[in-house]
Amino acid sequence: MSACVQILFNPEAGTYSARRIGRLRKALEKAGATTIIFESSSKSGAIIDPRATHLCVAGGDGTLRHAIAALRAINSNIPVAQYPAGTINLVAREAGYPRNPEKFAQRLLASADRLAHYTANFNSETFLTCASIGPECQAISNLSAGLKRLIGRSAYAVAFLQSLLHWRRAKLSVLIDGREHLCEAIYIAKGRFFAGPWSFAPSAKLTDDLLHVVMLETARRREFFAFALDILRGSRPKGRGITALVCRDLSIESTINEAVQADGDIIGTLPAQIRSSATSIPFA
Repeated sequence: MSACVQILFNPEAGTYSARRIGRLRKALEKAGATTIIFESSSKSGAIIDPRATHLCVAGGDGTLRHAIAALRAINSNIPVAQYPAGTINLVAREAGYPRNPEKFAQRLLASADRLAHYTANFNSETFLTCASIGPECQAISNLSAGLKRLIGRSAYAVAFLQSLLHWRRAKLSVLIDGREHLCEAIYIAKGRFFAGPWSFAPSAKLTDDLLHVVMLETARRREFFAFALDILRGSRPKGRGITALVCRDLSIESTINEAVQADGDIIGTLPAQIRSSATSIPFA
């Protein structure tokens, strides 16, 4: 049976281009697949066509997250791939998906063994690469979608500079393996990358079922910027008041409903139960 590839694209994605989507579709059809194209956005969500044998998500990590949730809702195990058309594309970066449509089509349709990617769950929501509670959550909450579309990832920097005027420090209680940790910021890696080509947990992998956790006992400006500087330098965050652990599940509580970001979007508020998924998603 010939491959039928559903292209799920997000017109709101950071580097979306109708021309690029058209070239991708042409490359897949030239490689021998039939294609189905479907628009997905934060408003429309994701719908999986029952004819699809492969799913190509042309968008960012948020679009991919919605697509995987839709696949799980119908118990589908068709292989998935992310064509990097979002602002940051953390999954595509770690998985090494090419931007060239012809090379991407060849990889998607190859009969080689699939990669087993493990996701994680925040309460009832799925996330793919990373989650956090810290000062950057306020910046993400204030992010302008129009500015993001106009200047891409630089919009996050603008939003973060605005948040410096109203720096809020959370009071978090984190329970891991029966032990309570008190902190003001927490970073949870399911995959290797965070906010671009950087990492606070370089040994984290999408292909294993572990969560890599870094907690900041205090998250004043100086502690947060020291933490960020370590990441930008490519070194593991270190120093007094920083705790790093590996686990498969944890719970987080706070005296107020702190926002939680995952894969670059605010996906909910505390309290939260965060678990690595026991089942994997096949990625082409």
